[in-house]
Amino acid sequence: MRIKPIIIGVTGGSGSGKTSVSRAILDNFQGSKIAMLEHDSYYKDQSHLTFEERVSTNYDHPLAFETDLMIEHIKELQAGRPVDIPIYDYTQHTRSSQSYRQEPQDVFIVEGIMVLEDKRLRDLMDIKLFVDTDDDIRIIRRIKRDMQERGRSLDSIIDQYTSVVKPMYHQFIEPTKRYADIIIPEGVTNIVAIDLINTKIASILGDL
Repeated sequence: MRIKPIIIGVTGGSGSGKTSVSRAILDNFQGSKIAMLEHDSYYKDQSHLTFEERVSTNYDHPLAFETDLMIEHIKELQAGRPVDIPIYDYTQHTRSSQSYRQEPQDVFIVEGIMVLEDKRLRDLMDIKLFVDTDDDIRIIRRIKRDMQERGRSLDSIIDQYTSVVKPMYHQFIEPTKRYADIIIPEGVTNIVAIDLINTKIASILGDL
């Protein structure tokens, strides 16, 4: 009888350090069958919109994501079947024509700002983590990331943060803290929390 993979949800605001926490877990289990599924990969296809319309999309709202597809993919992976995961093009603000094949694993880290917002997605998770980081630190990290990796201007980042990102965080993301099994202040620099999580995962893997 095949045992279902462990599903670990990692969330927090944009720039909170949730990706760094996820990668710290991945790095600790190199050689194990573990992979990360990013909710950002499931941003909706917007190829039918003009570039200007895509730019003005609210990407920090639950409706920006094709969460139904992510849920379907996780269920397929739980059943031991591979899936083709979409790839999102941040420079074009839409889904690219490419995808990548994800094989079943023993552990999946499901990472993203909205992964605890949808009850159907939460119910698939065995462990739920919320990375809790101060707003000021998060915007500084977001500025550095979006300018270096996504080709955004400083003015556009600040405008998007103040008009959309911050209010959406307080409306949709921060309230999901109540669903977390563990809240990690300051993200990956919280070595004690990371060690506790890794120990828990190792104990589960040892039982597989």
